[in-house]
Amino acid sequence: MSIKIDKNKRYGFMPGCSLPSYSPEAVVKTISYLKSVFPEFSAVQKCCGKPTKAVGQYDLFKERFADLQRDMDDVNIEEMIVACQSCKLTFDEASPTPTHSLWEILPIIGLPEEVRNKAKDSDVVFTIHDSCSTRHLTALHDGVRWILDELGYKYVESKYSREKTRCCGFGGMVVPANPEVAQKVMKRRVETLDSEYVVVYCSACRSSILKGGSKAWHILDLIWGPVVHANDAAPEDVLSSPVKSWINRYKSKTGIKKAFK
Repeated sequence: MSIKIDKNKRYGFMPGCSLPSYSPEAVVKTISYLKSVFPEFSAVQKCCGKPTKAVGQYDLFKERFADLQRDMDDVNIEEMIVACQSCKLTFDEASPTPTHSLWEILPIIGLPEEVRNKAKDSDVVFTIHDSCSTRHLTALHDGVRWILDELGYKYVESKYSREKTRCCGFGGMVVPANPEVAQKVMKRRVETLDSEYVVVYCSACRSSILKGGSKAWHILDLIWGPVVHANDAAPEDVLSSPVKSWINRYKSKTGIKKAFK
């Protein structure tokens, strides 16, 4: 079903947990752009509660999501935009608020003129790691590829992409539960990709691809950051450092507040 934008409504944006932990700059620039597009706009930085549900704490999940829903209702969000695939599935199941992926919305509203075709001279050929939790949501896959086309990046499709994608090794709380298995899955996933330059649209997936031995960029790195060329190093694996991750979450929250002043 196609999404219809109604700028008379108040839209909200929630970046999730891993993206603010990885890149405050990407969070703030995305919010600033969405704010310029939607006359009525709010942002929420909280956890959707999926980790509690994943470990079987269903009552705690309901409590946490209810708290999040109250925050959304308090600022009159009528439709929500999320950057996290787990948030998308969680909202679809638990929230009465219509929720869209950022990767569905950007092809509708377009990218800023100044970033379009910015990478036309890049010599990198990317491949795409699709998030396994949304393997059946074709609109998300199409949206990410549309973004790469608009930016001017070249890419190849690996055998295990879109609905055939494989887990990056981070899902299902396997990293804290069984890190050895997680590392094996991460390495196996990298071995199935057709380029050492990998585009992801989940920050946790990016960390996994790096741990598996390849280079990875978040799609927002490509939109808001410098053009990537062959032999460029991938951004640091910030999520491997709890201290740096929490500092970035604080920076993200501070940046969000400044964006609405």
